[in-house]
Amino acid sequence: MATLLHIDSAISPAGSASREVTAAFVKAWTEAHPDGKVVHRDLGAHPVPHLDFAAVSAGFSDPSEHTEEQRAAVALRDELATELESADAVLIGAPMYNFTIPSTLKAWLDQVIIVGRTGGETGTVAGTPITVVASRGGSYAVGTPRESFEFVQNYLEKLAVGMLGAEVDFIVPELTLAPVNPAMSELIPLFEASRAKALEEAGEKARALAARLTGAAATA
Repeated sequence: MATLLHIDSAISPAGSASREVTAAFVKAWTEAHPDGKVVHRDLGAHPVPHLDFAAVSAGFSDPSEHTEEQRAAVALRDELATELESADAVLIGAPMYNFTIPSTLKAWLDQVIIVGRTGGETGTVAGTPITVVASRGGSYAVGTPRESFEFVQNYLEKLAVGMLGAEVDFIVPELTLAPVNPAMSELIPLFEASRAKALEEAGEKARALAARLTGAAATA
C-alpha cells in the first residue's frame, strides 16, 4: 500500500486552479490505487509556523537543556518531517503569488528540510517522486514576456532535486485570471485549453505513479 502526501497551499478553499488540479490527481490516484492512503495537509486552512530561532537553535544545543519553546519547535519539525518521510509520493499545489510560492508553502518547506535528515542526496526522502501543480494567473513560459519573473518552478525544482534529492514533475495550469480579468478576455480559449491539459495530465500522472509504486511494492 502506497501513501500519497497531498499538500495544498492556495488561500481560497474554492475556485482555486491548483486545488482543482490536485483534487483531480487525488481522484485518479484513489481510483487506480483504492488500497492506498492519502494524507492531506491544507496549508491554506491550517498554516504551519514559520521557522524561528527556537527551532534553529535547538538543533545546535543539548536536548536535555532545551526550553519548553525549543521542545515544542523540535516536536513540530519531527512531526512534519516524519509525515514527509512516510510518503511514497508527494503532491503539492503551488499557486503563484507575487511571482513565487505562497509563504505558507515556504514555511512548510523550511520546517521539513532538516540538514542531516531529510536534506541531501542521501537523505531520508531522496528519490521520492514529487508532483507540483504550479498554477498561475498569466503565462511565464519560455519565450513569453514574463519568462524572467518565473520563481515557482525554478525554485521548487532546485530545492526538490538539489536539497531533498527527490524527483520532481510539474503540471502548469496557466492564464487562470483570464475568465475574471476583462483585459485578458481574449485569452480565455488559451486558459480553457491549459486547464483541460492540466486536468488530463493530473489523471495520467496519478495513474502512472500509482502503477509504478504498486508495481515496485509487488516486486519488493
